[in-house]
Amino acid sequence: MPLATATAELDIDTPDYLVRIEAGNHALLGDEGLREGGQDRAPAPFAFVLSGLVACTAATLRMYMQKKAWPAGRIAVNASLHVDRDGSQYIRRTVSVDAQLEPAQRKRLAEVCERTPVTLFIKRGTRIETTMLGE
Repeated sequence: MPLATATAELDIDTPDYLVRIEAGNHALLGDEGLREGGQDRAPAPFAFVLSGLVACTAATLRMYMQKKAWPAGRIAVNASLHVDRDGSQYIRRTVSVDAQLEPAQRKRLAEVCERTPVTLFIKRGTRIETTMLGE
């Protein structure tokens, strides 16, 4: 049984790259940015990847803080995709936890960030098996 599922459809009469996506039970739209020939009517594919990373990071930190009974606070996570001059890509993530925490607690939360499920998934990479269907 899969851990997560997503489907995308791009009908023949759909303008450019506007994609209907179903992620589990949720309906979303995806598009490409103007530079890529889309109309920027919805998030681009890499924005979805970064969205998964920041959502997982924030939720994992909240779970960890609750489990430890640490003071609650607003958690804000930002991620952006960058390309070095040599062409290698990397993600820059910033995390802010607006709570009354000791320095050792903040250090521990930084360590937790590096071990969230989506962080590990991105860092480790994963195999993709593709099956092409059709006539």
